[in-house]
Amino acid sequence: MFRALFDLLTAPARPGLSADDATLALAVLLVRLARADDHYDTPERTHIDRILMRRRGISHPEAQAIRTEAETAERDAPDTVRFTRVLKERIAYEDRIEVIEALWDVALSDNERSPGEEALIRLVANLLGVADRDSALARQRIARGEA
Repeated sequence: MFRALFDLLTAPARPGLSADDATLALAVLLVRLARADDHYDTPERTHIDRILMRRRGISHPEAQAIRTEAETAERDAPDTVRFTRVLKERIAYEDRIEVIEALWDVALSDNERSPGEEALIRLVANLLGVADRDSALARQRIARGEA
């Protein structure tokens, strides 16, 4: 799965992402966000696992395996700009809003809004073409526990 994601970053354009590629891409962004404040610990890892389980309908062991793979991929991933460009080109707008919701879910999981995390979410939302209003509404839904 890891190799396939990086192949997507350099391959000619093609429609859509496979479910596995989309799940890994989401996990990479979640890990990148969790590491944005230089504090990446077990509660954040567990929260990422829960998000993957809930949003992708996978088991806990599957979520852990994907998150572990995403940790390696995130460390080696190209810059956020190139990575999100591929996602923007290959997933629907509604799915991109769900990516922003998942990022807010991680950012707000510790009840603190880190400037680094907020800056990364703003960057990712912009790069994914998600309107500021939609990102703000996504944050509000997560804060209210609606998403």
